[in-house]
Amino acid sequence: MINTKHLHYFWVVAKQGGIARASERLHLTPQTISGQLTLLEEQLGEALFNRVGRNLQLTDTGRLVLSYAEEIFSLTGELEEMVRNLPAGRPLVFRVGVADVVPKSIAYRLLAPALRLPDPVRIVCREGDLDSLLAELSVHRIDLVIADGPIPAHVNVRGFNHPLGDCGISFFAAPKLAARLLDNFPDSLNGEPLLIPGEMTAVRNRLLQWFGGRHLHPRIVGEFDDSALMKAFGRAGTGVFIAPTPIAAEVEQQYGVVTIGQIDEIRDHFYAISVERKISHPAVAQITEAAREWLVATTTR
Repeated sequence: MINTKHLHYFWVVAKQGGIARASERLHLTPQTISGQLTLLEEQLGEALFNRVGRNLQLTDTGRLVLSYAEEIFSLTGELEEMVRNLPAGRPLVFRVGVADVVPKSIAYRLLAPALRLPDPVRIVCREGDLDSLLAELSVHRIDLVIADGPIPAHVNVRGFNHPLGDCGISFFAAPKLAARLLDNFPDSLNGEPLLIPGEMTAVRNRLLQWFGGRHLHPRIVGEFDDSALMKAFGRAGTGVFIAPTPIAAEVEQQYGVVTIGQIDEIRDHFYAISVERKISHPAVAQITEAAREWLVATTTR
């Protein structure tokens, strides 16, 4: 990696037209600057100046390096100016990734507490598949990932899982379909059309295992990675679908469906994934604390 101090000395020499003037500008001896330039040239493996009498002239490589140095130190100046002029009380930017398998209502409930911090917060939300979001987390482009499971074993990302809690699930259907399923639930689901979460979701296998354990065989008519799309199909009467019990009332109101039953044996889990073993980010701390209280409260009702 190029030593930026050496690059700065080179930049000043090139701008001042020689080592003598640069030494006056930098308050360093000519010998010190000359030595630093030699180290930079050795690192790059190219000469940056040609000596013409007592003067220095940039080589072709020197002109190229100078163009990059101009841009680097111009941006550095802009950065310093921007930081000096930042307004007081500027909001804390909190970048969070939400796995697309997490229901939108759940994501909102989990993230909203961050907006109640004493200091202003601006949330920047990104949605996508878990692998992509974890890659963003690993290079610090986002501060937190909200997911329905811990970091998968196949993902080589250094991160830490912070369980937020878990809850039971509810089954929903459009009113006409629900009318014949309310009695004798869950046995009434046998042979009925069912919409299930896609293979990327953690709850899918738990749901299928539960059906197998009860010797129930609903007719799977659709699989969805996007929970909102699954609900839209359910609203149209295509089949029965599931959602976390804590948002059952919201699902009924938003999609005009009916809850036909609730199950606690199948648990929907939620995690906050960060690069911190011990949470220090104030927004993350607020989210994890509020989420655990909310999920416990809805579970014990």
